[in-house]
Amino acid sequence: MAEKVILLNMLAGMFGTRARVALAAKGMQYEYREEDLRNKSPLLLQSNPIHKKILVLIHNDPYQRAQARFWADYINKKLYGPGRKIWTKSGEELEAAKKEFVEILKQLQSELGDKAFFGGERFGFLDVGLVTYSTWFHTYEKCGGFSIEEHCPKLIAWVKRCLEIDFVSGSLADPAKVYDFALVLRKVFGIDTS
Repeated sequence: MAEKVILLNMLAGMFGTRARVALAAKGMQYEYREEDLRNKSPLLLQSNPIHKKILVLIHNDPYQRAQARFWADYINKKLYGPGRKIWTKSGEELEAAKKEFVEILKQLQSELGDKAFFGGERFGFLDVGLVTYSTWFHTYEKCGGFSIEEHCPKLIAWVKRCLEIDFVSGSLADPAKVYDFALVLRKVFGIDTS
């Protein structure tokens, strides 16, 4: 039995129309839902929570994998820059970086919700994509003068669950050593460490 496919688009949406042509070429049955971009549906906002744009193609299992890839890409593109600024900048640039970093973590915490891991009850793809950043959290907090746990307690609880898994904790760098490494780099780059 085929799984239900839903296409969210608008009449003049070229990219969604491209998907309609491709689905028709494959002979696939799907449900088309017209979106009013001035009054976006809850399904659109849930399916594309960051960009809140169309085209959205929903197809159960592939959808779950696509969501994980989307969030992994989000982490890769969004988290590194502000994180790096936290330990390399000062003043207004530091404050802006902290604010951006915390907002990104809050978005990720929202995606995690009340689940044990991003994929549910088991450590998975998206967990791998984010857990490596946790080794830098201590550095960000020390250099930025803030607490990630204060802003994102569920995310820190997730980090602790991840670290209970032997292959995760055995693969990650010691956060204290990461901090020492960052301090050496700050000195090399001539960043004021006072």
